[in-house]
Amino acid sequence: MDKLPKFTLPVWMDKGEVKKLRDATHRFWTGVYSWLLWPLKQIDPLTCDERLLDAIAWQRDVTRFTDEPLELYRKRVNYAFVNAKDAGSVAGFVEIFKRLGIGYIEINERQPEIDWDVIILRVTDEQLANNHNLLMNIIRQYGRTCRRYQYEVLQKLTLNMRVGHISGEYICYAATMPNDPFFMYVGQIESDSVCHSATLQTGSQTYSASLM
Repeated sequence: MDKLPKFTLPVWMDKGEVKKLRDATHRFWTGVYSWLLWPLKQIDPLTCDERLLDAIAWQRDVTRFTDEPLELYRKRVNYAFVNAKDAGSVAGFVEIFKRLGIGYIEINERQPEIDWDVIILRVTDEQLANNHNLLMNIIRQYGRTCRRYQYEVLQKLTLNMRVGHISGEYICYAATMPNDPFFMYVGQIESDSVCHSATLQTGSQTYSASLM
């Protein structure tokens, strides 16, 4: 609880001199409450005095690099223990970058045609430009022993696609001969070694063809 609760007077008393006395009393005890909380706030790196922050940072093996913002310095001191714990694994190393506000990062080890001791860090161009000193400090403090780190820059591209619905129907029509006897035919094919002939007879006419 950072603030004292403000008590409410009954309706018939919430005015005049009684209300002024209530407000003055609340301001006084709020000041006393903040005095009592001051020593406790000095233990928290996120709220302590900057002069005490350096002492806590020394205790947790954190050194402020050149031009480091105060807010980032407080975060590094505050997360020093958990960052040291997560330094040994790939997932933990990713969490370190997230805690310190760098964002998403990819870590790849033992890539084809690259020396086995090289670890590739994939970041965006913006991350590398805005956090260069912080990245170097994290690698120096939490990186693996006897490993070399190499940056690869990720570039985001926006792809627009149109999606539509296409429907169709497949129909196959087959031709058949009617059962009407008028359209039925009687055929006779005669053949010998010299010529080939065929005769087609319908209900009213006869057609013949020969192949010599």
